[in-house]
Amino acid sequence: MIADNLARLHERIAKICEKVGRKQSEIKQIAVSKYFGIDAILEANRLGINNFGENRAQELMLKFEKIGDRVIWHFIGTLQKNKVKYAVKSAEYIHSVDSIELLEEINKRASSLNKVQKILLEVKTSSEKSKSGLTNEEEIFKIAQQAKNYSNIDFIGLMTIAPLTEDEDLIRKSFRELRLLKEKMNNAGINITELSMGMTSDFEIAIEEGSTMLRIGSAIFGERDYSKDWRQI
Repeated sequence: MIADNLARLHERIAKICEKVGRKQSEIKQIAVSKYFGIDAILEANRLGINNFGENRAQELMLKFEKIGDRVIWHFIGTLQKNKVKYAVKSAEYIHSVDSIELLEEINKRASSLNKVQKILLEVKTSSEKSKSGLTNEEEIFKIAQQAKNYSNIDFIGLMTIAPLTEDEDLIRKSFRELRLLKEKMNNAGINITELSMGMTSDFEIAIEEGSTMLRIGSAIFGERDYSKDWRQI
């Protein structure tokens, strides 16, 4: 199943890249493996997927203990300060930094491990109350400047989640806002390269708007069965 899903996904990505004149090689595919078991992750890895995203810090830690750095781990969910130790120990990338306090804790934990932690700032680009992330541009720039000053932080980009809607104009507006913010930062001398945006339902629009990191779950692994414990799958 995963092989067939990946074939279809790669075909869709190739088609949209050709349409907008982008190279597939500049877009990282992150397989969102939350609630999926070790066997599914290893199968996807055998089929060429090297980047995996997890939403829960302790689930990431448990999977890291079993698989280690054979794959590249991304932490993409809301991160509480008391769970930073798990994310920093396991993940090469943390996509969801949304406060100066969280940034400071990540830097402290990374320093204790003699590690340079790659991070992205999470920006809220929709009006949905369920979404989290930074909204104030002045605060975003302040945190970005602080991140660039930390020796154990590598601030590489921005992340957002588009609104859950069938209105493609709203989705595009959300992604475009993040791209324009990235351009504004680069023009201000805060050099970043990554835009983490686009999931199974909207990745084609994200590619059109400049995404460099897609967070794809069900299009790779199929639908999740939340009634099962991933450790038993």
